[in-house]
Amino acid sequence: MSFSGKGGVGKSTLLIMLLKHVLNTKKYKNILVIDADPDANVADIIGEEIRFKETVGGKMTELKEKIAKRQIPLDVPKNQIIESEVFDAIIEKDEFDIIEMGRSEGEGCYCSVNNTLKQVIDVIAKNYDLVLIDAPAGLEYFARKTGRNVTDLVIVTDASKMGLHTMERIIEVSKEVNLKFEKIWILGNKFPSDTESVLKDRVEKIGDNRVEFLGVVPYDDEISKFNLVGKNLLKISNNAQLYKSISELYEKVL
Repeated sequence: MSFSGKGGVGKSTLLIMLLKHVLNTKKYKNILVIDADPDANVADIIGEEIRFKETVGGKMTELKEKIAKRQIPLDVPKNQIIESEVFDAIIEKDEFDIIEMGRSEGEGCYCSVNNTLKQVIDVIAKNYDLVLIDAPAGLEYFARKTGRNVTDLVIVTDASKMGLHTMERIIEVSKEVNLKFEKIWILGNKFPSDTESVLKDRVEKIGDNRVEFLGVVPYDDEISKFNLVGKNLLKISNNAQLYKSISELYEKVL
C-alpha cells in the first residue's frame, strides 16, 4: 500500500497513523515501512534517527565506490550484490521493519537509487504480510512505474486547488503508464468539516471505479505538537479523538 500526494499534505503522518492502527489490531505479523521520499520524514515522525549510510542511497554510494576501486568480486552478479545491499538497509524494530530510500550523494540525479529499489522491492515484499510505502511528492515516482506492484494507493490531498490537481494528475499518470492498482483511495487531510462535500464531489467526477472517496481528516493540534517537539507519533493515545476517527476510515482500507 502506497501513500502519495502533493508535498506537505501530510502523507507521512497519515501513513504512521495507519501503521499505529495496524499494530493495535494485530492484523499483520510482518510489516515493512518503506520511506521512498528523498526528503524522508517517516523516521522523524517515529523518533528514529537513520544515518545516510544506513539508507539505500547510502548503500548505493558505497557500492559505486567499491566498483570504482574494483573491490567487488567478479564472479558475483551485480544484481545479487545490489539486492544484498538493499536487504542490509532494512532496519529491524520490535514490531515492524523500516527501510529508508535516502538521497543520492554528490552529483547526479536520484534515478539510480529509485531504479534500484524498483528492481528489488518485489523480492523484499515477499517476506512481509504488509508493506507501507511513503511515496515521493508529485508524479515522477509513478511515471517511472516504481509503484507497479502496489495493490492499494492512498492519495492524500489538503483543502487546496494544488492538492486536488495533483490528486487528479496522479490518477491520470497511473493510467498512462498502466499501473494496475486494485483500489485508489482519496483521503482529505486538514479539511474543514464543511468542505468534505467538495472533495467527495470531485472524486465522483473522476469516473473510475477503482477510485473511492475514503473521508476527510480535520486539522489537529495534538498531532502538530507531536511533530513540532519530535515525539514518536505512534505513542499518541489510542483515545485521542483524531486517532479514533482515522482508525474508522482505515478499517475500510484493510
